[in-house]
Amino acid sequence: METVGNRIRKLRENKKITLDVLSERTGISKGFLSDAETGNRNLSSQNLLKIANAINASLEYLLRGADVAPPNPEPLTFPPELTEAARELDLSFAHTEALLAAHRSVVARRANEGLRTPTVDEWKDLYQSIKKFLN
Repeated sequence: METVGNRIRKLRENKKITLDVLSERTGISKGFLSDAETGNRNLSSQNLLKIANAINASLEYLLRGADVAPPNPEPLTFPPELTEAARELDLSFAHTEALLAAHRSVVARRANEGLRTPTVDEWKDLYQSIKKFLN
């Protein structure tokens, strides 16, 4: 079974990067890198990230041996009623986003049948109920 160290060595050699060069790029000693490649040393997440950046590899590949496409996030859309409530309450984007997330969390626990978008006043009430948890 291929290990993290094996994948690092394979990529490093394919890119014709010596241990000396990798050591310079990462600030990790050549001996430590050699030991990591042979499995005699475990890498911290910080050192693994340095190596990944230095050899232009994904952490996913180094850890699992497979590249995974990055998630395709959906754009965040605020209901107009929430936008209006946020304006009236002078909420930051982060607080508005947290308010939407809190609402979605509550809604996720209920059946979606018959659910409607809260009114501006209902958004304000929800904010008043949870504002102490947002700071």
